[in-house]
Amino acid sequence: MSTVLRCEHIDKHFRKPVDFHVLKDINLKIDSGEFVSIMGKSGSGKSTLLYILSTLDTNYEGSLIINQQLVTGKPKVELSAIRNEWIGFVFQFHYLLSEFSVLENVMLPAKKLAKKTIEEIEYDAIEKLKMLHIDHLAKKRANRISGGEKQRVAIARSLINDPLILMGDEPTGNLDTHNSENVFQIFKRLKEEQGLSLLVVTHDPDFAERTDRIIQMEDGRIIS
Repeated sequence: MSTVLRCEHIDKHFRKPVDFHVLKDINLKIDSGEFVSIMGKSGSGKSTLLYILSTLDTNYEGSLIINQQLVTGKPKVELSAIRNEWIGFVFQFHYLLSEFSVLENVMLPAKKLAKKTIEEIEYDAIEKLKMLHIDHLAKKRANRISGGEKQRVAIARSLINDPLILMGDEPTGNLDTHNSENVFQIFKRLKEEQGLSLLVVTHDPDFAERTDRIIQMEDGRIIS
C-alpha cells in the first residue's frame, strides 16, 4: 500500500504576542485508501496541523511529503498548484460563491488547474454532482440551496480535480444528524469505491469511531 502523505518532526510556534508551541514533534502517515480522523479538545492543535498538511500554512519546522515529493520549502505558486491538483479540502463552512451556480462553483478548481477543456470540466462537474445525487441543482444559484446541499456541492468541488487525498476541517460541524450521516456515507463511499484517502478533523465521536483509525491529539502532540 502506498503512502499518500507523511510528515516528520513537525513543530509549529505562534510567536505573537508571546511564544506558544502549538505543535510538538508530529509524525504521521496516511496510506492510499485510508480514512483517518483527528480528534482532540479545542486548542489541541488539530486544525493547525491540518492547515500544515494541506500546505496552506508553510511556517513550520520539519518535513511534509505528499505523493512521494518533499513539499516543504517549495514556493507559494508551486504549493498552490500542488494543493489544487492533489488535495481536496472541505471546510466547516462551504465557502461557495453565492452569485455563481452550483455547476460553476464545482468547476472553479478545474478551471484554475487548466488541464482540461471547459467542455470536459463541465462534463466532470456534472458527473461529480450525479455521484452525490445533486445534479438536479446544477443550474441553481448557490445561495438558493439548503445547508446540507451546500456541503455536498463543496464536496463535489473538492473532488473535481480527482485529488489523492480529501481533507476536512469539521465538515459536519454545521450540519444536523441527517446531513452529517449523509456526509459520512459519501466519504465512506469515496474510500471504498475510488480508493480515496481521507483525513478529517472532527469533534463528533460517532463519526470518528467509524473511520479506519483515530489520531488523538492533546496539547500539540499525538497521544495515540
